[in-house]
Amino acid sequence: MIAELTLNSERKLARALIEASGLTFEDTFDVMIGLYDGERLVATGSRAGNILKMLAVTPDCQGGSALGELVTELVIDGRRAGHESLFVYTRPEYAVSFQSLNFFPLAQQEKAALLEYGNGLGRWLESKLDLLRPGLNGAVVVNCNPFTNGHLYLIENAARQLDHLYIFVVREDRSVFPFDVRYQLVEQGVRHLPNVLLLDTSRYIVSGATFPTYFLKRNDPAARIQMELDVILFASKIAPFFGITRRFVGSEPNDPLTGGYNLVMQEILPAYGIETRIVERKQTATGAISASRVRELVGRGDFAALSADIPETTLAFLENDAAESIRKRLQDDFRNTPPRAGANTDFPPLK
Repeated sequence: MIAELTLNSERKLARALIEASGLTFEDTFDVMIGLYDGERLVATGSRAGNILKMLAVTPDCQGGSALGELVTELVIDGRRAGHESLFVYTRPEYAVSFQSLNFFPLAQQEKAALLEYGNGLGRWLESKLDLLRPGLNGAVVVNCNPFTNGHLYLIENAARQLDHLYIFVVREDRSVFPFDVRYQLVEQGVRHLPNVLLLDTSRYIVSGATFPTYFLKRNDPAARIQMELDVILFASKIAPFFGITRRFVGSEPNDPLTGGYNLVMQEILPAYGIETRIVERKQTATGAISASRVRELVGRGDFAALSADIPETTLAFLENDAAESIRKRLQDDFRNTPPRAGANTDFPPLK
């Protein structure tokens, strides 16, 4: 019998099973289910958003139908919740088990594999067929929270070196500026460039899709593992589809997370025939341009200082009534928690 585990006593038993399986219990989930043999809990699994996690089966029930029953129930629940595609991160040795349950492998590195149910990647790529172009193609992946002259400098530099430049705007809304606004600001800011093609990343590039660490060992570098999975997915599935052979990034001397991501790209992309080109960050009299500095200036209400850091299109939006809620949030944030000097939080956290 399969049932949702809602009582503390039920979840305590599930936690014991998860930890006995060598996994770490995480208390962030939308639903937890259990499979019972009579009154004994023999398997458990959870869903957090579109991620399936903490799947554990007692040793005597492994190799049977328990995992399939759990996953089927979680997939049904996820679809009912509105998720067309569902993802699972697992140890590489267990990837085959999920493939037998109709999960498609997206990326794999030494300690983790990422698989998807629902063929979302295939559907997303098919929806972009009209953007395919022959020639020397490259890519930049940007969050643009908001779009700055630094982003524009990177894009213009890359566009000059290519026949076509694909600009992937991170779709996930974990930024002060919502995706629709970020996308619009990029679109307006690059209209003068005839060889750029703008698209969103859906769930497949630098997604914050909560990277669960329940299956990792305590000393495993979780951020590094997710970075590698993200780069491998881009290099093996996305870049070949668009004919991308160069990826451009801005230099990052201050933020260890973004700097680490740049290093991972330099290490992994060449094996897939993709060159990483690092463009030195654009400087002003006050230092390197960053979206975090722009947000700080807006928080201070110092619009006079913004002109050197952002295009006219971004400034026009920030001064418009449509940006009132964003201005207020940044002003509140600045009053309550002044930004840390040198921090660049434009890159989405890889958690």
